Amino acid sequence: QRAADDAEAEGILMVITSGWRSESYQQRLLDEAIVTYGSEEEARKWVLGPEESTHVFGEAVDIGYTDADYWMIERGSAYGLCQTYANEIWHFELMIVPGGSCPAPIEDASHR
Repeated sequence: QRAADDAEAEGILMVITSGWRSESYQQRLLDEAIVTYGSEEEARKWVLGPEESTHVFGEAVDIGYTDADYWMIERGSAYGLCQTYANEIWHFELMIVPGGSCPAPIEDASHR
């Protein structure tokens, strides 16, 4: 919430598009992605199963709008939130102590 408040003070509207997910919902997202991308291997670049997804563990958040994503990429470390995957500018995870340095994003979820 502090990040959203700070972004708003700079004229950036930030919304949470996804946060905690149940195991069954995460599985449904993976199943739908397999249909969309044609294989589990391709789908896992975008959606992990419930046993791996940090959304299921309450450690990930998806942010919208695009300007808020870029704001978080630049400033998220102040809140302990880091962009995890290079192909998902909206996905952030609690990875560090607030104020620390975020590691470089990995290519995609399949490289986790």
